[in-house]
Formats: sequence, C-alpha cells, structure tokens
Amino acid sequence: MSVKVEKKENSKVELEFTMSKEDFNKALDKAFVKNQKYFKVPGFRNGKVPRNIVEKVYGESVLYETVIEDNVDQEYQKAVLENNLEVVSKPEMDVKQIGKDKDFIYTVTVFVKPEIKLKKYKGLEIKKTVLKVTKKDVDARIEEIREKNAEIKSIDNRELKNNDISVIDFEGFTDGVAFDGGKAENFELTIGSGQFIPGFEDQLVGMKIGEEREINVKFPDEYHSEALAGKDAMFKVKLNGIKEKILPKLDDEFAKDVSEFQTLEEYRKDVEANLKKENESKIAAEKETKTIDALVENVEVDLPDAMIESELDQMIEQFSANLSYQGMDLDTYCSYVGTTKEEFRNNMKPTATRDVKFKLALEYISKEEKVEVSADEINAKIEELSNTYGKENAEDLKKNPNVIMYMKEKLTQEKTLDIVLNNVIEK
Repeated sequence: MSVKVEKKENSKVELEFTMSKEDFNKALDKAFVKNQKYFKVPGFRNGKVPRNIVEKVYGESVLYETVIEDNVDQEYQKAVLENNLEVVSKPEMDVKQIGKDKDFIYTVTVFVKPEIKLKKYKGLEIKKTVLKVTKKDVDARIEEIREKNAEIKSIDNRELKNNDISVIDFEGFTDGVAFDGGKAENFELTIGSGQFIPGFEDQLVGMKIGEEREINVKFPDEYHSEALAGKDAMFKVKLNGIKEKILPKLDDEFAKDVSEFQTLEEYRKDVEANLKKENESKIAAEKETKTIDALVENVEVDLPDAMIESELDQMIEQFSANLSYQGMDLDTYCSYVGTTKEEFRNNMKPTATRDVKFKLALEYISKEEKVEVSADEINAKIEELSNTYGKENAEDLKKNPNVIMYMKEKLTQEKTLDIVLNNVIEK
C-alpha cells in the first residue's frame, strides 16, 4: 500500500492510498473466505458456493465492503502516525477506483491542527481592575444576613403593603384565554421584589385577606416566551394571606447570633475583611479573562470549521450535563428562554472560536517556553483533587493513563497561562 499526502488550503490534508491490483486480489480472496459461510445459492450447500458463482449471483462488488472494512481504517491510522498528523476532524473517504484486476485507489480527507502566528504573548496590555470595599458594601452584606435571619410572622389585621410576603392564587389571561404557566395557588410573592411582570406587584398593595382583584399588565417586549412577549394580560388574583418579615435588631446580640464575634463592630470588620478577599478573587478572575482576551486578539490562524464544531459539541455536552443535574434537558431550556437548539448553538460559536484560539495559543507558548510537568506535580494534583472531591482512591487514579494524560495537559496549560499572566502590563 502506497500513500501520497497532499496539504491543501485551510489545514485540509488529502491522503491518497493505492493498493496494487495484486494485493487487492489477495484481499478479495481473504474477504471471500471470511464471508463464504453467509452466501446462499440454490443447488449448493451453505458455505460451499464457489467464488465465481457468488460473484455472478451477488455481483463482484459484494466483497468490496469487507476489503474496505479490513484495510482502510488500519492503513489510515498507520499513515496518520507515520506523517505526524494532528487530526481534528472525522476522516472522509472517497473511492477513486476499485475493481477486480485494478489498483484499489481511494482518498481520505481530514483537517489537521493549524499552525498559528502569535504576534506576542509577553507584555500584553490590559486595563487594571480596581474594586474597593465601601461602608455601603458592608451595610448591604449585613442586611443580606439580617434578611436570612428574619422572623416570618403571619398578619391578619391590616392591608398588604410593600415588603410584605403575599400568599396568592392567580390565573393569567390574554385575549380572554388562559395561557400555559399563568396559574398558581398559594404562591408566595414578596411585594417590591420585582419577581413578577412590572406593575403586577404594585397593584396588589392595599389588598385585604380574602379580597379578589383583576390586575392588568403588559408583558415586556423581550419576554422569554414569544407567545406572550409584548401582549396585554389580565390576572385574576385572590389574596389568601399576608406574612411580614421582622428583621433582627442590629446590635451586639445580632453579631453573637450570626457569628463568633461578641460585638457588632468586630463583626463589621470581619464582614469587611471577607468582602476584600472576595474582591481579590474577582480581580484575579478579571485579570485572567482580560489577559485571555488580549492573547486571543494576538492570534493569527485560519481555523478549520471542524475544530470549532468539535469545541461546540463539547461545550453543549457539558451544558446539557449541567442542566441534567437540575432536572432539565436542552430542549426544555431552549423552550424556556425562547430560542431553538440551532440558535443556541450559533450563539455559542464566538465563545467556541475564542476557546479554540486560546488553546492553540497555550500550546504554542508551552513549546516556546519549554514548559514541563513532572510526575510528582501530576501526583500532587491528583491527590489534591481526590481529597477535595472525595473521588476514587488517589493511588488508583495515579495509575490511570487517561487521568495522567488529562492532568499533564491541564497542568501544562496552567503553567503556561501563568507565564502570560506574570508578564502582563496592567494600566
């Protein structure tokens, strides 16, 4: 078998294979022996039909598929290894010539990982992220804690007012017809939370327990359901109950109840310190995101569509897996947000393109910088993740070649990105 490799545009590679007619005829002989027991012709015992009769009854091409199955993939894999091809797409085969007493000629077309040009990766300039913790921030965080520790008390001697929790039955109508998803019983809605359509909660203020009202609103033009977007609606509402949040007094006793501190002042300082730590994490994440964006902008590459589509497949598979943990599938999610799976995929394409360029850039930099990862580093990372997530025994994972390969790639990427981050210029 001879192979001719031809590089074409946009990282496309065509491999032309030629099997001599002598070898092809031998392959036909093997294919016949392999399949002989399956051929049935009246007047002959099963498995004893001569080859010339088989070819006459079934056609000469009956054995071609077996020859292709037994040889094409094997020869293709061999050629990929011998020519150091980094294939990023599914191979497409095209038979150019096939027949008894003829050379068997076919091509396999694939896309390979493209070469990139990286204008620079050291000294990238990004805008510095500055986050400060103010008194207002501390107050807001403490207020969140107060809300979580509020006492909920049922009220029956006054009208519904802002910040109350209303317990309501409701049913929505458009053009006089009830619409799907517009009905609920004993639904708890905090007045002023903005959870419902604009104007809905305001019109509940002043209701008394047992009272019924018709609430007229208009759905936003950008509403997630296309069937309701921009439409006028009427809701029949009945108030079943009123609950009031009673916030704990903001004093030393509150600090003792929600923390290990004895005074409110000590607690405020701890809240401020935690907010500063959160900001440090946010700043680091922002720096990384901005650096990656700047790095990708410096990448020049002609990406094969196959690489982007493969990345999209992985992203959607991961997104779907995350949805499944919430008891939802992708079809349901798309229906809820008012889109289609095709639109969803297209919307993710820019991110997929960015991610592919980023990975190619890291690969390029790791080679330039000769980044290496030791076995000790891999083992330490496996132990860290095993302890964090309570997964399989770390010693077993250390012997798993797939885990080792994945961890090596992950650590190489992290080390490489650190080189870029440590040389970035923040302005």
